[in-house]
Amino acid sequence: MGTYKAKLYKPSKYKIFMKLPKTTKRYCPYCNKVTDQKIKQVSSGGGSKKGSLKRGSKVRAKLRGKNRGMGNLGRYSKPPVSKFKKKTKTTKKATILYTCSVCGKAKNKKKGMRVSKVVFE
Repeated sequence: MGTYKAKLYKPSKYKIFMKLPKTTKRYCPYCNKVTDQKIKQVSSGGGSKKGSLKRGSKVRAKLRGKNRGMGNLGRYSKPPVSKFKKKTKTTKKATILYTCSVCGKAKNKKKGMRVSKVVFE
């Protein structure tokens, strides 16, 4: 009997699609009941759409006393890595927005799935 070898598929070779309906029934925390909700994908452009990057800024780190003094400085102890050494990802995390049809308020999905394309049916 020969040994079985599993084939490994690279994610960059095969695109990952996520199919979603245009509307769904979901709990609305504002109406406090299950309502019909429209689904759409939030575009990944600009920082203003997904929130500011101020919390992880260099100025804030300096004010908190990071990268100061002796000893192990954690992520501040190593020189910056060039862009060629960094591992690049082929997909982005899709942020999905649910809009309630009754009250009109929108709510983001907590965790975004890592997919190359979101298809609405």
